[in-house]
Amino acid sequence: MNTRVKRLALPLGGAIAATSMIGATLVTSANAATAPTKKVVSLASASSAQKVANFWTDKGSAALKGAEQYKGDQQVSGKVKLGGGDAKPDGKAGTVQPIGLEKVTPTKVKNVNLPKTIGKVFFTVGDKEYWCSASSIQSKYHNLVATAGHCVFDEGVQNGAMDNWVFIPGYYQGKAPWGIYVGKAAYTHYDFGVYEDYDSDYAFVTVYNGISYAGEKQVTKDTFDKWQGYKYAKDVEITAEEYKKLVDEFGDKAPVFTKDAGTEKVVPWVTKDAVTANKEVTKDEFDKAPKAGSDQNFQQAPELTRKEIVDETTYNAYTGPGYKKIEDSAYTITHYYLAYKVQKTAATKYFKTVYYIEYYKDAGRLGDNVGGQGFTWNQKIGQPVYVFGYPAAPHPDGDKPFTGVTPKWCYGKTFAAKPAAAFKAEAQIGLKCSMTAGSSGAPWILKYSSTKRLGYINGVTSLIGDADANGRIDFSTSPYFDSETYSIYKSAANLWSGKIVASDGDLITKA
Repeated sequence: MNTRVKRLALPLGGAIAATSMIGATLVTSANAATAPTKKVVSLASASSAQKVANFWTDKGSAALKGAEQYKGDQQVSGKVKLGGGDAKPDGKAGTVQPIGLEKVTPTKVKNVNLPKTIGKVFFTVGDKEYWCSASSIQSKYHNLVATAGHCVFDEGVQNGAMDNWVFIPGYYQGKAPWGIYVGKAAYTHYDFGVYEDYDSDYAFVTVYNGISYAGEKQVTKDTFDKWQGYKYAKDVEITAEEYKKLVDEFGDKAPVFTKDAGTEKVVPWVTKDAVTANKEVTKDEFDKAPKAGSDQNFQQAPELTRKEIVDETTYNAYTGPGYKKIEDSAYTITHYYLAYKVQKTAATKYFKTVYYIEYYKDAGRLGDNVGGQGFTWNQKIGQPVYVFGYPAAPHPDGDKPFTGVTPKWCYGKTFAAKPAAAFKAEAQIGLKCSMTAGSSGAPWILKYSSTKRLGYINGVTSLIGDADANGRIDFSTSPYFDSETYSIYKSAANLWSGKIVASDGDLITKA
């Protein structure tokens, strides 16, 4: 019953595809007449939030750019008839207003303006970075994110949740224009986590205040050692006087050191006060050089010639100038040297180690920065919705129209999706849409206004599929948001989080 499933595209009553690597851990068996059992998992406590923030800020944009869309390792397609599922209301319809709806004066626009609320969630599974799509959503403290359950929960990791989970609204090519928001706690339906029931493949994640880069500054070694955030040190050349001053002031603890900067100049063999130097050469170069005792530079130095016996592995791996030969079944390497005369000039360079810390400022609450979509449940199936996500994977036929760098959108009327036994999905809704993997967690927004860039989240992308078996993803599905969904959303929407950056720019949560 609780067999773990990981697929990108599997039959949904015929052939449907999961948008991503299915790694969930929760869901409920409650009926509409009783309150559902929710699953709540801590993503980052106050003491671990700094580690999550440091994970991404220390690695910089390279880690974000290097992350992959969360997906499975198989892709199966086949012709499937759409429709026929059990998605339906379990009570009266309801709505929660978006954040900032009253601030915009309605005007008519011809283009589809992307919502500021959408972005990517980044997390790790093992030692690999992944991402999904997501959106800011209305909540009491303006600190909530909506995404797919399988982009948050995974029974294979600690506490049943992904590691290093953050949300970056407006993400573009490694940049976080409105900051990075570390996940605090994630809510989903009990049935999704326990039974991997994709009828409840959604999650609402409370996030801490965002953090944004505020610069760097030079600090003392003591401050550097105590700093919990990103830091680095570099060596700077100084004068002998500066070196002496620092040694006099700090003694053995002075952050200084010296390097031999003397030079060597090759001079004629007969030059007075010259010293002998040598270098290793090939056997051929050695044989062609003047004999030892001549008055020429780069003459043979037979007293330095040495033969070593090594094992076969070392022998085969050696690529230096030494002469390799197998003698009486022994693997030998003979080293030859030439001698020459040089004059040395003594010199010393002085250096000090300079310490820098990179600090961050509190970016404020998520909803205050980018707004938040409204929430709605028990809506009639067949209404038009917009879906905004970051697809990246190729279609089953290999065509790759998406990059995952910029968000894309789909628009159409929802329908009751055909059951997908592999995912225990019997009550999902569907939409004709060509988004591939990477769109997992993308918000389905009802009554979206391009002027206000706001609407009401009525689903999140859960599965994708190829309905006509032509090698092209052509529809997506979402859990149907009913009264149980609202109950879980309401619990998440009332959780306070707070900030993780102190007034001095340090992360206030100490490990």
